[in-house]
Amino acid sequence: MPKTLATDSLPVVIIGAGLAGLTVALELADSRQVIIMAKRGLSESATAWAQGGIVGVLDQQDSVDAHVKDTVEAGAGLVVESTARYIAERSADAIDWLVDQGVPFTTDPQGPKGLHLTREGGHSHRRIAHAADATGKAIHEVLLDKAKAHPNIQLFERWMALDLITNRHLKDKQLKKSERCYGVYALNISSGKIEAIPASAVVLATGGVGKVYRYTSNPETATGDGIAMAWRAGCRVGNMEFVQFHPTCLYHPQDRTFLITEALRGEGAQLKLPDGTRFMPNHDERAELAPRDIVARAIDFEMKRLGLDYVLLDATHLGETFLKEHFPTIYARCAALGIDIAKQAIPVVPAAHYTCGGVVTDLEGKTDLPGLYAVGEATYTGLHGANRLASNSLLECVVIGKSAAAEIKQHPLKEMPEVPEWDESRVEDADETVVIAHNWDELRLLMWNYVGIVRTNRRLERALHRIELLQSEVQEYYANFRVTRDLLELRNLLSCAELIVRSALMRKESRGLHYSRDYPQSWTVSYPTILTPINRQS
Repeated sequence: MPKTLATDSLPVVIIGAGLAGLTVALELADSRQVIIMAKRGLSESATAWAQGGIVGVLDQQDSVDAHVKDTVEAGAGLVVESTARYIAERSADAIDWLVDQGVPFTTDPQGPKGLHLTREGGHSHRRIAHAADATGKAIHEVLLDKAKAHPNIQLFERWMALDLITNRHLKDKQLKKSERCYGVYALNISSGKIEAIPASAVVLATGGVGKVYRYTSNPETATGDGIAMAWRAGCRVGNMEFVQFHPTCLYHPQDRTFLITEALRGEGAQLKLPDGTRFMPNHDERAELAPRDIVARAIDFEMKRLGLDYVLLDATHLGETFLKEHFPTIYARCAALGIDIAKQAIPVVPAAHYTCGGVVTDLEGKTDLPGLYAVGEATYTGLHGANRLASNSLLECVVIGKSAAAEIKQHPLKEMPEVPEWDESRVEDADETVVIAHNWDELRLLMWNYVGIVRTNRRLERALHRIELLQSEVQEYYANFRVTRDLLELRNLLSCAELIVRSALMRKESRGLHYSRDYPQSWTVSYPTILTPINRQS
């Protein structure tokens, strides 16, 4: 390999094939070569699972100011207002862009731009554009088809990024003085071979870290890969303690990721203990209609108090006809699992839903490491604060994705040094892969029990101790054996678990999604939790 590579032929590598990654790719592809990398199937992303919609300030009765106000209020005092305004001001353009791509939003001849707008919790106006009750799936399918058809976009399916290539990997000592990202080391899962992929820029669009918990509404891909890689490369992370839990996720051995929508409680479904006793009136005067965080904490309290694996959501009194008409997806999914929701209560548990923190970026997706960008749920931009407002997540993907693409276009890489190949000469095939499975299960259980909806200092300290022991085991495994996707995901989950716990220990108050029994009050003025790697060279 020559000492330098021709930079005009180097691709932009995008890790992740959800809305954030696809937005960047499609915006870049007319002028740049792009590689999109997905560690599983291209259709397996959190975007495809999003049921709600995407915010658009379209109605004349609505305003950017109103959207900003709603976002700030939901974020419990930690939203960066300038970020919220930047994204709200571009929400209409984001909707237009998606419509131009061919996304089949639900229409309304009387609605703004011919779209039907709905309203969700925390919003003061109807401003949610949606495609029935499967908005994410509709968006993802359209954009993925566009990417597949574009001649400048290569799709790497079943490839997993291992680590970012930075100056510390280079042989030239002169180049080690100023940090930069030069590409990624990636595992071709089908062949088992690790390859160095030089890149003019790398974009992390890897999603959140929901799989660090025993119960989550997230897909298998949500293992915090981008956050962990950026942290190892010297980037700051922010607000990792704020993990949003959805109160009602189906509890069933064959499906632990299916959400039971809040709308069911909105229509009168009641939360009950196994003996049939309602408990929400004891926790909040609004009972089942209390906000998500209150309902999730109440369920968690009752489960821990009584040693329960789940509670029950009873909608039987609504009747079969009503349930089939208004909740066909839930009715069909539960029926397929042997639960007739017209006759039986639904077993539910709270589940990790959205990661409100992540890699610190600006409004153009730039991280602390030149050449490295991050977009979507893997990031901390200041938009979500201590609690995400419904349907802001898809909007953030499009707005920051478009601005990141524009920034990458304006700053081409001038010179690419020689990138060394990955050295596997001193590793061997693993003999006890059960170790990975065991440690994975242990991590998810301890995070659920100790770092869940309700926290204490003692629980957090116990969790940190166990995480550090697991990290040492996994690091020894990583150093001596050939890597697999399961090992890499476990390694990344452990890094993110540590970041969540350390962030939670730093916050000496309860705020938004972080509730501590040791510090139940909120400070008058609060600040984001920013962690800086000790190996950062700045």
